[in-house]
Amino acid sequence: MGARARKVNILEHELVPQHILLSEEEAKRILKRMGVSKLQLPWMLASDPVSKALGAKPGDVVMILRKSPTAGVSVAFRYVVRG
Repeated sequence: MGARARKVNILEHELVPQHILLSEEEAKRILKRMGVSKLQLPWMLASDPVSKALGAKPGDVVMILRKSPTAGVSVAFRYVVRG
């Protein structure tokens, strides 16, 4: 008997923080408020499993929300690049 591969949605895994693909308008507004450009953000490869699950393409900005024992929620941003 052959084993069937079961697809798992990594975005639903308890150890993967919430990732949100921002629209171009949302990204521009947030980056302007932060006073930074996309290229100044930490990078996330388009080949990253989360990028693929989100459908993120190079040039997109992803917001990451992590639970934090001290801050409640920690917010981070990533710039999607080729790779």
